[in-house]
Amino acid sequence: MEITINEAAEKIINAQNIMIAPHVNPDCDGLGSTLGLYHALTKNHHHVRLFIDDDIPEAYHILPGWNVFEKPPENVITNIDLFIVLDSEPERIGRVKDITNAPILNLDHHRSNTKTADFLYLAPQRAATGEIIYELIKTLNIDFDLDMATCIYTAIATDCGFFKYSNTTAFTMRTAGELIEYGVKPNIISEALERKKYADVKILADVINSLELYNNGTISVISAGKDVTDNCSSTEGFVDFARIVEGVDVAVLVKYAGDELTRISMRSKQTDVA
Repeated sequence: MEITINEAAEKIINAQNIMIAPHVNPDCDGLGSTLGLYHALTKNHHHVRLFIDDDIPEAYHILPGWNVFEKPPENVITNIDLFIVLDSEPERIGRVKDITNAPILNLDHHRSNTKTADFLYLAPQRAATGEIIYELIKTLNIDFDLDMATCIYTAIATDCGFFKYSNTTAFTMRTAGELIEYGVKPNIISEALERKKYADVKILADVINSLELYNNGTISVISAGKDVTDNCSSTEGFVDFARIVEGVDVAVLVKYAGDELTRISMRSKQTDVA
């Protein structure tokens, strides 16, 4: 059932042992939102555990507390009062969904959300789930600190292309400005996320050479096969090289993730790729 932000806050207030998870193939919105909420709830004396069924890219180690994440165990965890899923529906969290039977509170901004959680707060008008977490922390009357602000700022900034994408709103800018007042350094965050290892830069030639255009040049597809993923530490930002081509609306990255698994990322300027 869909609920309000106040009702979501009430469910959190009434839970002592809380588990939080973002989606697999994590981005900064999922990770930053999860960590921002983690710092807030532990500050508010909740017992919180974070799980992710994936590896966290090295570039995202800029997020305070990234090493708190656990991989899902084989056994079921029985003492969880509330399971919070962020930035996606529960179907996209991999094996984490199997380790607890606790009621699920889902906080998301994707209008494609399947609405299968026990309780859902869906805000498609928000540029990032980070904006929802900002609102939630305000609703919970928890004072922000630098760790919380850094995580949530990073979540918001990355999901709106550092305030370049069309989902950037006045609320986005006001929220980012307030988070900066807590000591967030936008230059340090952007530089850390833009920094690439020498091998990753060298391999960009192969990635860019894979670029193909479709639909009269409005769709671009770029690929990272096994030879690329085996020889670079991160594919973060690859899809942006497809997005910046003149005339392109929809950009697609097709990435090898295993012998029986291909991951696809999509970005657009106008089309709702959800």
